[in-house]
Amino acid sequence: MSNNRGYLDMELLRFSTAGSVDDGKSTLIGRLLYDSKSIFEDQLEAVEKASKSRGNEEVNLALLTDGLRAEREQGITIDVAYRYFATPKRKFIIADTPGHIQYTRNMVTDASTADLAIILVDARHGVLEQTVRHSYISSLLGIPHILVAINKMDLVDFSEDVYKKIKEDYQKMSETLHIHNTVFIPISAKLGDNVVKKSDNMPWYQGKVLLDFLETVPIGHKLISEEFRYPVQYVIRPISDQFPDFRGYAGRVSGGRIRPGDSVKVLPSGQTSTVTHITQAKEELKEATAPLSITLQLADDIDISRGDMLVKTEERQPQVEQDITLDVCWFNETPAQVRNKYIIRQATAETMGIIRSINFRRNINTLEKEQGVTELKINDIAEITLHTANPLVFDTYLQNRVTGSLIFIDPDTNETVGAGMIK
Repeated sequence: MSNNRGYLDMELLRFSTAGSVDDGKSTLIGRLLYDSKSIFEDQLEAVEKASKSRGNEEVNLALLTDGLRAEREQGITIDVAYRYFATPKRKFIIADTPGHIQYTRNMVTDASTADLAIILVDARHGVLEQTVRHSYISSLLGIPHILVAINKMDLVDFSEDVYKKIKEDYQKMSETLHIHNTVFIPISAKLGDNVVKKSDNMPWYQGKVLLDFLETVPIGHKLISEEFRYPVQYVIRPISDQFPDFRGYAGRVSGGRIRPGDSVKVLPSGQTSTVTHITQAKEELKEATAPLSITLQLADDIDISRGDMLVKTEERQPQVEQDITLDVCWFNETPAQVRNKYIIRQATAETMGIIRSINFRRNINTLEKEQGVTELKINDIAEITLHTANPLVFDTYLQNRVTGSLIFIDPDTNETVGAGMIK
């Protein structure tokens, strides 16, 4: 029993892998799963059989992650594939994101919850457009650590000069994008060099191997603010004559902590009250912290509805605005245009919004800001100004990923067409 408790209490690291087509993302993940003994025998047998049928002399580890049939036929990853594994030190959730430029939106969706991004660079090709694009997205999403894995070192004779040149090129690019906390590791995912075990082929590299870095990288950063944030999901009214005066507010704590007796403010109305009870299921709690789903009861019977947010009166307050500047990644084939109207969903709030202006689009090739843009095409990344019908209660995305993000929904098709990070 104690062993199970220790396992449950282990830290969890979420990380994404990204890069260009055929740079070895799937092989790297397959290597991690294989060398950490995180695959079942029947899975390994299936991969061995599939490898032989494809004419591979050795086990093709990429087949462990390329689960979609279309991927296997085309040899590319076309959707985000989530994988799980664990070592004695940590648990991991991996997202293998697509390399093709037209699937940039998939990476945005995935990376929004990542603690770390692994960006693979093919040692033969160096820093490419997709390297820059994925690095920029990682920076935009506030991912605190970036690991640049320079892969296929076996195909460049494990050259230290090649490694140094790619590292230098990447650092020049990252300075322009204000990317920090970057680590470089030369690897061969196919052969296993510097993935789980130290490479004898690259004695000039003295840093950590990839798995050791994953097991030790700090993950105590802030994904959500220290200030209390509680978007109301549902108002619980009396369900029987036995409790005629009961009124609770169900939701998930999206930042900070709350205790009975704390003074709270309801936004956007500005009304105040005091927390009297905190319950989870039928259990009464003395304190609740993010990301617990709870029910709050207040001392006063005030008007609160879904989409309102409770905050502590004495802490830093979120912004309450109708005109909002944000970075957006467009997901849809139908372009976004100035004056277009969308349903805006942020935390538990929902309102109509209109794109007031496209301030600039980021050119991923040159890293320049393109002015005078009138529409955004699929996978475009830009800064826009949004006007909403009702005020939104928000923090910036870097302060709180929950209250600082929103999505655009097409009112005609109900499709999610874009994602935004509030600045």
